[in-house]
Order: sequence, then structure tokens, then C-alpha cells
Amino acid sequence: MARELSPAVSPPRAAPARGGERAAAGPPRRRGRARGWLYVLPALAVYLGFAIWPALNTLRLSFLTWDGILPPVWAGFSNYIKIFRDSALYEAILHSLALIVFFSVIPIAVGLLMTALLMGKVRRGMTFFRIIFFLPQVLPLVAVGITWRWLYGESGVVNQFLDLVGLGSITRAWLGDYGLALIALGLIGTWVMSGLCMMLFLAGAQKIDPSLYEAARLDGAGAFRQFRHVTVPGVRREITVAGVITTIAALASFDLVFVTTNGGPAGQTNVPGLLVYRLAFNEGDIGGASALAVVLTVIVVAVVSAVRYFTRDDQS
Repeated sequence: MARELSPAVSPPRAAPARGGERAAAGPPRRRGRARGWLYVLPALAVYLGFAIWPALNTLRLSFLTWDGILPPVWAGFSNYIKIFRDSALYEAILHSLALIVFFSVIPIAVGLLMTALLMGKVRRGMTFFRIIFFLPQVLPLVAVGITWRWLYGESGVVNQFLDLVGLGSITRAWLGDYGLALIALGLIGTWVMSGLCMMLFLAGAQKIDPSLYEAARLDGAGAFRQFRHVTVPGVRREITVAGVITTIAALASFDLVFVTTNGGPAGQTNVPGLLVYRLAFNEGDIGGASALAVVLTVIVVAVVSAVRYFTRDDQS
């Protein structure tokens, strides 16, 4: 009887078979990972070639004295010393920090206001209105700058409107005014960035649970309190994204400034990006331009990190 039953007692041998199946399944999984890397490699190659390598090369050039033609000469930290001794750098940084108010703070406030007005309201033409409000984001900034330079001109639409409403005494060439050129430039950034912030906040507000608004109404909360205690916390992550994008646009601004004012009048709209361009292409100081670009990158990273810290979601 024992011999007859012994062949039936074979379950322990099934475990190695299953293990063997897992071992056999190992190579296909590794092949799957390898196939996944094949999908990633093209994008990774583009990123390495057009982002990482230029950044590392810029860092290398910042330690050289080079005019772009003659052989480079090792300069050590002399380019950085020269940059930090130049008062134009500090003025340009202050101008960029001032532009953050117009490129980031005001557009975020306008975007939140528009979100409060449009959220939950379905009206005829709403899609068209959103497209028009978002349109500045899809326009080239060079075209935007040229258009606004004409609008701000002495005979431009802005001055014509002021004449029409009886304020002709304050008309001027706004981008050429010593005290108002930076503000006029910043308002262009406000116009460009407000639509982006609004679309981000509207997308975030649509994900908020409607029951939260119902509970707030049952507690006696009005529209303002619902917006403050339900909508704003619900779009906190979108506010962080908008703050990062708009802050980078303010600190790294170049094309809009170059087209509208080119740093004038008398350097009142100079920004670090414009100084990098002048050092590299007007003065032929590739090493100094690279050093300034590295400094600008550090400033952008520091400010953006601060923005992310103060707008972080404590619940995440």
C-alpha cells in the first residue's frame, strides 16, 4: 500500500516547477525592461544633447577667456569676479525681481479672480472667451513685443484712448519713459501670463468634489468664503505650477525685452538675459557671458525653490 501511495505524494515537487516557471519568466521581464528603455532613449538622447550637454559646456566656458574665434585661455574664476563687480548685474537682477510682480503675482491674482467668476457657470460663448483669453500664450513673444511697441507708441492705441477719455495730458512714449518703462514692460507680461494662470486654475477647480461646496453652503458660507476655503486650497498645486512657470518667465526674460526696449531707456529695463546676449554677441566675451548665464541659472533655481517652498501642499 505504501508503494502504491508513494507516487501520489508528489506535491512537493510542484514547487520547484513553479519556481522554474518564474525563472523562465525572468528573461521576458528583463526583455520588457530593455524594450522600455528603447522607448525612453530617443527622448533621453534629445534631452542630453540639447539640455544637459549645453549646460555643462556653458559651465566649462565660464572658466575660460574666449572671444569665439581665437583659442580659449584658462581664466579660473576671473569671469565670475568681473561679473560680480559690475553694478549692471545687480540692477538687472532687481529689474527681473520687479518683473516677477507683473509676470507672476498679478497674473496669478487675475487668474484666481477669473476662475471665481467663471467656475460653474456655463454660458453661450464661454469656450470662445477662454480661447481669446489664452491666445497670448500661443503667440510668439517677438510678435507680441512688436505689437505692444506699436500700441505704446506716441501715436499708438494707448495714447489715442487716453486722448479719447480726456487724459491726453498724461500721454507719452511709454516704453521710452525713464520712470515708467519697466512698468509698461511688466504689464505686457501680465497680459501674456494671465490666460495661462486662468486655464490652469479652471482645470484644477473642475477636479474639486462638489460635495465640498454643498457642505460649505450648508454651513452658511457665501461665495467668497467658498472660494477662499474650498477653491483656493483645491487649486494649490496649480498655483505652485503657475508660480514656477511665470517666475521662470520673469527671471529668464529676453525676447520680449529685446524687441520692445532693448534695455532702455538708460538701462532701466536691462535684465540678466539681455546682458548675456550683449556680452556674447556684441562684446565677444563668451567666457563672461557663460559665467553670467551660470549665475542667472543659480538665481532662477533659488527663486523657484523658494516659490515651491512657500506654495507647497502640506497634505502631500
